[in-house]
Amino acid sequence: MTSFLTHRARVHDARLPLHRRHSALRTCLTVFAPYGLRATYHHLTLSAAIPRRLEANPDALARAVEELHEARMLWLLRADEYAAQRRAEKQAGRRAVPNPRPWWLQSWWESPDRAWYEDPFRHPSLRLSEYVRRQNAILDGAEPPGCPACGDEGPRVLSSTGHGWVELCRRCARALAPCPCGQRHRFVPETPFNWNEIWRRAHMSDDGTPNPHWPAG
Repeated sequence: MTSFLTHRARVHDARLPLHRRHSALRTCLTVFAPYGLRATYHHLTLSAAIPRRLEANPDALARAVEELHEARMLWLLRADEYAAQRRAEKQAGRRAVPNPRPWWLQSWWESPDRAWYEDPFRHPSLRLSEYVRRQNAILDGAEPPGCPACGDEGPRVLSSTGHGWVELCRRCARALAPCPCGQRHRFVPETPFNWNEIWRRAHMSDDGTPNPHWPAG
């Protein structure tokens, strides 16, 4: 199994070529990515200001992996607590898995956050640790105001499924009210994207700010 901490150390290793440190960050994302791999990477390019040219700011990679590490530690703590809780429940004869499942065990197909998988630009703007704290609090019974994912309290957006309407968060596109048919529907991205362009940070400028000319046209 890939070690998150091993690859985190490689991201910090200034003796390694930048492309290898960048690849180590991607490997960390295969282990833990709260918004999904593509959306979490996109988030980190913005929050850590990873420039299009890595040489322009190598420290951005370290900032990115540390934000990811901070959130992962919060998740590990809660995941361990959940595992202990489930063991106790099974010993007491309660073997049924709670519904809904904890946020980290939900498949993207079942999740109301499926839009982030299909449109990597629609993830919450929250720092990853803030998102994890929010989801852990909801798991423990809290009911924070606004969108459960990002906290936005603005009006919902209606999106047609062809035979009904889904209510989405206007900021992160989380499905706040599903289609009346009860099925999850594909989310059509507002901005067509290519994963290679995201990975190469075509959406960023050399100074670590969003590229105002992307996407072209």
